[in-house]
Amino acid sequence: MYGLKLQNVDNTNPYEELIKLFLTPQQYRIFSHEEESVPAETAVFSFEGDKDRLKRELYGYLAHKTGLRPKWGILTGIRPVKLAGELQRKLGSAEKAKQMLIEDYLVEEGKADLLLELYAYQQRYLGKPGPDSAGIYIGIPFCPTRCLYCSFTSNQAGPEEIERYLKALHKEIAFVGQGMAADGITAESLYIGGGTPTTLTAEQLAELLACVRNSMDLSRLAELTVEAGRPDTITPEKLEVLKAAGVNRISINPQTMHDTTLELIGRSHTKEQTLQAFQMAREAGIDRINADLIAGLPGETAENFQESLAQVIELGAENITLHTLAVKRSSRLKEMDENFHYRQPQLAETMLSQAAEKLRNNGYRPYYLYRQKHTAGSTENIGYCREDALSVYNVRIMEEAQSIIALGAGGITKVYYPRENRLERVPNVSNYEIYIERIEEMLDRKKKNLFRR
Repeated sequence: MYGLKLQNVDNTNPYEELIKLFLTPQQYRIFSHEEESVPAETAVFSFEGDKDRLKRELYGYLAHKTGLRPKWGILTGIRPVKLAGELQRKLGSAEKAKQMLIEDYLVEEGKADLLLELYAYQQRYLGKPGPDSAGIYIGIPFCPTRCLYCSFTSNQAGPEEIERYLKALHKEIAFVGQGMAADGITAESLYIGGGTPTTLTAEQLAELLACVRNSMDLSRLAELTVEAGRPDTITPEKLEVLKAAGVNRISINPQTMHDTTLELIGRSHTKEQTLQAFQMAREAGIDRINADLIAGLPGETAENFQESLAQVIELGAENITLHTLAVKRSSRLKEMDENFHYRQPQLAETMLSQAAEKLRNNGYRPYYLYRQKHTAGSTENIGYCREDALSVYNVRIMEEAQSIIALGAGGITKVYYPRENRLERVPNVSNYEIYIERIEEMLDRKKKNLFRR
């Protein structure tokens, strides 16, 4: 057991996230600065006005004691590319930003290079968002089954419940459309996520998309994405609806191409259904397909992961997003084994490094990145694209320089104030039944905190 005393520290959470990169929660105890009596072997660290300095001291101590050197250094936040961009703008060059990432944040050189490559690529192809533009997110909180690792707002509900939800959602869409028109806000991207939006019937999808088009000015829309994540929910009729409505990007997310693993993690589809879904999407004329894979799934080897990746590349996905399995607080995996991610750090790193080489060799390049807590190896989630097929929404939500207007249960609107370079959150409730009951309150929140008139 490691004892760590943090003097002059009232909130230990930022430091504890760093400590968890080295130690399981059962391996350490943090003593507050108010505790005068601590064991003699307790390591004492004092905050003297510089959080990063204290983090560097903790990192050095724990690296020495454990022999581990996490490649992301003292960074524990979700958006390291955003930080890299801020440093480059502040310091005036990528080289100076790289130096600071390595020396002040203890980021491994390869990771620093990756961050600056991503920032340069995003700026070259997307640049800054328009001053009155926004990203739109619409949440469909329903799935056929709940996956082992899932912590999202996801429910299994019958047709009547889904219809009740859609009625409330249509009301919010119409209200937001009116507010956007009054304030001169235009949609740059529209992302319909979940859950699994293709849990809806073809008729429900058509009505939803018609509601959006009738309510919002989409004349400047650069991207319209619908998550069709579960291959077993995809049909030719649904794809025909999506194509007719102008959807130009969908996600078909196998997570793995191994049926044994799919059954283990609670996915209700098979490898064969993934192959069929890709074929149907191509026949329907969908322009871009993203496919998600997860590194570090239970029972899988590095070879298994590479086999799945090779098959997705062969299917010709324009975007491939590699996630590292995270043990999330409200997931079934957390209940089964809260320390699962500590058991395979090198495996996850090997999976991602081999995949990066394979993807680059096949014409893909990384275009966005984010991190999560409690991932195997403290690694990252990273999206790759072919032929500059970047996802606008994915980049914008990570750079946090544009308002994201979120509709539906669990949606969190983030209002961007460019002069102060800050965001304010306007959340909807997560439970879809409460969302239905309190829909007028959700509209009032947006009226008071999002729209100016």
